[in-house]
This record gives sequence, C-alpha cells and structure tokens, in this order.
Amino acid sequence: MSVWTILVLVIGGSLLGGWLFRKAGQQATGNKPFFRDMPFGVAFGYVFGAAILFWVVYTYILARTLPQPDANKYFFFRIAIEGFILFSIVAWLFRQAGRSVGTPLTRKLFRQMPLTASFGLLVILAYAFVSIFAGVLAPYGQEQIIPGVAANIPPGGDPAMGGNPDFPLGTDQIGRDILSRLIYGAQNTVGIAFATTCLAFFIGGSLGLLAATLQGWLDQVLSRAVDVLMAIPSLIFALLLMTIASAWAGSERWLLTIYMVLIIAVIDSTRVFRLARAVGLNIVVMDYIEAAKLRGEGLNYLIFKEILPNATAPLLAEFGLRFCFVFLTIASLSFLGVGIQPPLADWGTMVRDLAQFINFAAFAPQVAAAPLLAAGAIALLTVGVNFVVDWMLHRSSGLKE
Repeated sequence: MSVWTILVLVIGGSLLGGWLFRKAGQQATGNKPFFRDMPFGVAFGYVFGAAILFWVVYTYILARTLPQPDANKYFFFRIAIEGFILFSIVAWLFRQAGRSVGTPLTRKLFRQMPLTASFGLLVILAYAFVSIFAGVLAPYGQEQIIPGVAANIPPGGDPAMGGNPDFPLGTDQIGRDILSRLIYGAQNTVGIAFATTCLAFFIGGSLGLLAATLQGWLDQVLSRAVDVLMAIPSLIFALLLMTIASAWAGSERWLLTIYMVLIIAVIDSTRVFRLARAVGLNIVVMDYIEAAKLRGEGLNYLIFKEILPNATAPLLAEFGLRFCFVFLTIASLSFLGVGIQPPLADWGTMVRDLAQFINFAAFAPQVAAAPLLAAGAIALLTVGVNFVVDWMLHRSSGLKE
C-alpha cells in the first residue's frame, strides 16, 4: 500500500470519525452546548489528533520491542520521543523550583511562566554554563590530537561497532575527542554569536533611535543605505564579503573570525535599525517627549531617559530573534568553510567534518548520529531562545492568558 493511499484512508477515516464523534457526543450529553455548538472542523481535529497520538505510541512500542535490525529504522524517532518527554519533565521541575526559590520577583515570573518558556530559559542557562566552564568540563583540549588514539572512532562506545568506551562520542577525522570539541563549540559558536548580536544592536539601535529622534536628512540617508543593504540576501552577501576577507586575512586565520563578526554585525544591524527607528517614531510623537523638548532637554536625555526605556521590550524580543539568526549564520558560514577557523571548535564545521558517519545510518543509526550532535545543539538552542522570546513578546504586548 502506497503512502498516498494510507494518507487518504487516514484523512477519510478522520473525517468520518469526526462526524461520528460529534454525533455521539450530542446524543450522549443530551445535546448540551459543548457538542451541540462544536464545528465539524473541531471534531475532525480531535479525531485526527487522537489518530496521530495512537500512531506515535504504536511506533514507539515497535521501536522498543522489535529485534535490533528492524528497530534501527525507528532509532531517531525513539530518541526524539524520549528526549521530548525528558525535556518536558526537566522543564516542569525547573519551573516548580523557580516558584519556591529566589526573590519575590523571580518567583512571580516563574508562576506566570508557561512550560515552554521555562524549558527555553533552562536551555539558555545550560548553554551559558557550558560555555563559561568549557575548559573545566571538557576532558581534552579542542585542538588536542590524542596520542595513541585512532581517528574516526564511531560514537556510542560499543567495541563491537568499533567504538571506544573512553570516547563515548568518538573521535573526528584526525583523532580529536568529539565530546570536548562539542563543549568548546558552545563557547566559540555561542560566545561569538552573542558578541556579534550585541555589536549589531549597538550599531543598529543607536542609529535607529538617532534617526527617529532627529529625522530630517539624517533619517533619509540612513534609511536609504539600510534599504540598499537589506535588498541583498544576507547569507549570500556575508559569504561574498567573507570570501574577500579570506584574501585580506592571508595566513592570519584569526583575523577571519574578527572580519566575520564585523561583517555579520553590520548586515544584521540593518534589521535592528528598522525596528529601533519604527519604535522610536511611535514614541517621539508622545506628549511627554514634547514636554521634555519644551523643558530644553538635550539629545542624550531624550534618547536614554525617555525613548530607550519605553522601547526596551520590543528591542529585547528582537535581540533574542536576532541572536538566533546570527547563530545560524555563523554555523552556516563555518559549514561552508569561511566562518570560525581551525583549530577553534565550531558546530557548523563539526557537522561538515562528521558527515561521513551518515553512511552507517542503515545498520547502525547510533553511529550515524555523530553529525547530528552538533546540528542538534544548534537546533536546541534556537528553539529554546525562541520559546523565551515568544513569552517576552506575550508579556510586553499586555495580553492575558
């Protein structure tokens, strides 16, 4: 039976099931409002969701009960389900701890915090901890080639599969410990992305608020320059400039990382400029700004005492989103070979270097997971930051649950 046939049967069965579910509910409850006023689309959603949940549970049971060769087909599905459950439990425990420990302000925040935001905050704190203490947590150096240890040891630590228990995540193509490089990758990738985002906000935010306050010819010049830069796709533009910077850097490879920070910061500052200018223009027309001007307050007072405090919420939310884009851009450039340079560990470079383990996916998926470790670290931080940003946007918008 083809995939399309199965999909048609599932949707058709869900449509019929939705109609029967609503009809049975109306008869069982004496036509009470819940089922009487239920749209057909909502009834279909209940049934279709139940079917998806049944499929997830059934597939997970297969992944746990089938013989090893057959269960390998569901290896990544099983890991995803178990990871989701584990992260949900840890996020719930973290939120419960935050509600009972800390200052009154933090306890209040944790009481208002949804589970997704607590998960995101936990991920951010974990990444920050690993980044700060990478030198203590990593068993080996990020550039250390371990003497007497073979290269390309597969992850898993199973000697039957060629693994080594001393290196649970294996080694790379020149014999460096993948676990150590993954830990140092958090320090390099996340740290550089954070510094780049801060620089982008300093440039874009300063110029955006300045343009909104002064307006006139300065606003026009800056806005048109930003329009030109935003018309070029950011990743292609960054790749072009990094290629030119590679020639300038020559043998000084560390200079390429400095160039990358400056290039990405300037490119991303255009987005920050647009937001800061838009928010600033909405604030400068307020009565208290006019009153401050009539009192004779200077430009510094207007920007730092009146405009910036009222623009903090949207700018903080944009900082989280912009950090994700910068983080992914750096990983993409490193994957293409023009980002963070060796011997510094970087997750984008690790994905490229460990890609050969994908060949083992058919019979040893735990070995094929090697390049997915760095990719998963990138995805997890991106999801965590976006969860926190969504919560911040919800709070700043004034909406209630």
